[in-house]
Amino acid sequence: MSASKLVRRMTSPTEGSFVERRIAILTGDRGAGKTVTCQGLLDRGRELGLDVAGIFCPSRFEGGVKVGIDLVDARTGVRCQLAEIDDLPGELRLGPHRFDPETLDWGAARIAAGCPCDVLIVDEIGPLEMRGEGWAVAIEVLRRDPYRLAVAVVRPSLVDAFRAAVGTASAAAARCVEPGPRAVAELLAMFESGSAPRPE
Repeated sequence: MSASKLVRRMTSPTEGSFVERRIAILTGDRGAGKTVTCQGLLDRGRELGLDVAGIFCPSRFEGGVKVGIDLVDARTGVRCQLAEIDDLPGELRLGPHRFDPETLDWGAARIAAGCPCDVLIVDEIGPLEMRGEGWAVAIEVLRRDPYRLAVAVVRPSLVDAFRAAVGTASAAAARCVEPGPRAVAELLAMFESGSAPRPE
């Protein structure tokens, strides 16, 4: 897809466009490259002049060993430590990860403030969100807020629960995308197909 073709299809909501919102469910097993795909979409979106908002969560490594997870604000690039892998007690633990409650709150605020935007990234919607914790605010944002394409990272075991959470209309418009070399192009194609002139 050429940059000129995609940008010609873009129209700001303030210019009276009609935008059909799309949800891409980026799903795959652990280590499949979901967060790498989010980073690639952010980089390509910026090259095309798109407003990419939301959050993504790359793993943090030391000496080739995963030691934690960071949180990155897609719009500003600000990066914070989200979770540590350790045995220390904590207010919120999930598996080996000890989460920082303040960073969780900050991530939720970044999602809530992300729209309107061209592309909204939410990495990830997992067990915490399905039980109303973490970034559960993302479910309501996906239901109601103005965006052209939302990319929600969801593990395979939670795809059905996610579809039920976002509601019938949103779930019907959602499509699963597997991470990989072609994923960014596929996501941008979804963005393009969701932008159209306002009907008369």
